[in-house]
Amino acid sequence: METLGDRLNYARKKRGYTQDSLAETIGVSRGVIFNLEKNKTKPQTIVINAICQTLKINREWLMDGIGNMEEASEKSQSAMILAELYEVAKELSEDEQLYLLDTVKALKKRLSRN
Repeated sequence: METLGDRLNYARKKRGYTQDSLAETIGVSRGVIFNLEKNKTKPQTIVINAICQTLKINREWLMDGIGNMEEASEKSQSAMILAELYEVAKELSEDEQLYLLDTVKALKKRLSRN
């Protein structure tokens, strides 16, 4: 599997998703998935992250073909995300950090209602 499109197609089918069902799950049109699989568009980070989370696949594998398809264990994946969030947040001012924290709390509350 040489391209992102090839890897996405493989992972999607392996996890039992159609283009329509994956698109619906991550909140995009079927055309987005189709175009990614045909390597017609450059993927947006937010879409790639949603695909990887939904399919439970390794982002580096999907993007670059590096490593295993299966994502890292949930614990180590969470630790990597938190470490990256920390690296970003520590560069912000205290007011910006508080805004970020409030935003994350609001998002968590909104997601828990769904």
